[in-house]
Amino acid sequence: MKKIGILFGQEKSFPQAFVDRINQKADKNISAEFVRIDKVMQAEPLDYAVIVDRISQDVPFYRAMLKNAAICGTAVINNPFWWSADEKFFNNALAVKIGVPVPKTVILPSKDLPDDTTDLSFRNLAYPLDWEGIFKYVGFPAYMKPFDGGGWKEVYQINNLDELWDKYNKTKQYVMMLQEEIIFEDYFRCYCIGGKHVRIMQYEPRNPHHLRYEHGKAPAAKKLLETVKNYVIKLNKYLGYDFNTVEFAIRDGVPYAIDFCNPAPDAEVTSVGQENFEWVVETAADYAIERAKKQKDDSDNLTWGEYVKTGAAGHHLLSSEKKVEKKAEKKEVSAGIIDHDIAADKKVAKPKKAVKK
Repeated sequence: MKKIGILFGQEKSFPQAFVDRINQKADKNISAEFVRIDKVMQAEPLDYAVIVDRISQDVPFYRAMLKNAAICGTAVINNPFWWSADEKFFNNALAVKIGVPVPKTVILPSKDLPDDTTDLSFRNLAYPLDWEGIFKYVGFPAYMKPFDGGGWKEVYQINNLDELWDKYNKTKQYVMMLQEEIIFEDYFRCYCIGGKHVRIMQYEPRNPHHLRYEHGKAPAAKKLLETVKNYVIKLNKYLGYDFNTVEFAIRDGVPYAIDFCNPAPDAEVTSVGQENFEWVVETAADYAIERAKKQKDDSDNLTWGEYVKTGAAGHHLLSSEKKVEKKAEKKEVSAGIIDHDIAADKKVAKPKKAVKK
């Protein structure tokens, strides 16, 4: 019997619904339950083929436990090694490199010195910073928020220099990002499960929390939704997250990825509404069963994103995109859509001219 466990904290509706749904499916030799831990010993496995992690970001003990489980063969959703390394500023840089629009963003050193450091610890940091260059790049209005935060904690809207200095002086030891505000005409929050299943939800972040999915907006255009879906899949492909949400602000028809480092996204029925909740429970249950069937003891059963895989292999970041392009090009050549010489020279493909008889 392979067991799927869910590790969680204060959540109420999702964990129980997730466990119940898997057990209702009654898949042969697979069951689900809440994770129970009474001891963790180095290099010894836990009794779970799959663990869905919803809380280790707040409990370091759990993060260490999950890494130990992973090295023994547990498929952990999400990869605890990548989750430990990831943060929002890096994600923005990665998005730029793979061609997904994001707001202009800079990172700022903490206002107060971190514990056990002195001024000498920052001898490589210019003082003052090039604030003029920073303001010129980001502009106002802007948002200031922790580079590795979540849950709207310590997030400030900044409209001018006075507000910036006032808020920055209160940020203590937080490392903050200063980010261009995207004045949007529409907004989406998108679940992505398994790197392939996408649920796009129109959303209004300016509403009270429990009313954010009651946006009152007209349905979005099909072409825009297709672009959003493609960006969601691309971001999660490179990050390597199995369970994540991506938020987009739409400005002048362009989707800007605002927040896409949410590996334990809110899935409470009281927050997301019944229809979205049902989709998340069903999709997450099916995906966890899929992972349990593929899981092998004493093997690496984690998901690694393209950023890690291409780096480890010494390949260009976009090498997988180039492979897809080459495969498509070969199909076109074999079908006679483009000329062999054009394909070989890697020139823009043009339709073959009809031969005059």
